[in-house]
Amino acid sequence: MPAGRTCLRSFRTRDCAPHMGYKKITMEPNKKIALVAHDNMKRDLLEWAKFNRDLLAHHKVFATGTTGAMLERELGFPVTKLQSGPLGGDQQIGAKIVDNEIDFLIFFWDPLEQQAHDPDVKALLRMAVVWNIPTACDRATADFIISSPLMDKAYDRLVPDYTAYRKRKVPGVEAPALPIAGMTEAKKRRPADTAGAPGAVAT
Repeated sequence: MPAGRTCLRSFRTRDCAPHMGYKKITMEPNKKIALVAHDNMKRDLLEWAKFNRDLLAHHKVFATGTTGAMLERELGFPVTKLQSGPLGGDQQIGAKIVDNEIDFLIFFWDPLEQQAHDPDVKALLRMAVVWNIPTACDRATADFIISSPLMDKAYDRLVPDYTAYRKRKVPGVEAPALPIAGMTEAKKRRPADTAGAPGAVAT
């Protein structure tokens, strides 16, 4: 492999691209926080949210399905409610992370029970890492993050510049078009190209 090039194995490709630089995305003092919990973890999330109610109140809170309705009722402030996780709520949050509409994820997922939408859960957690947003998957981590002095300040998070990945060469895509049986160069010409040629017959 040439010096100064790194293989993007994390994207399941064998193509190599120049080393990625970084760009900054500013997180404002009022954060956009997603709160998600599997059924067996909803009580833990509710207890955590009620304990930190005053800290959460001046941020914008998103939540999936029944979790959102429960939080809005118990916390007493508006919560942006999305679909239930198995119905696409996790994918909605992942899309908002990509669009910079969510910059903080608290996700109490159940480590002891398989979920019907496990692929969505994995995809959501992957997007959180791809876009380098703070993520807590248990109460201890959530406590440390919510009590950080950075919570109420603007913060520039570093995100890899994916321009090189977007412009990477994909094998076969830029290859010359395959010939079409029976098609000659003359047949490829448009009528306008041959209308004024010597010997052309008007129709």
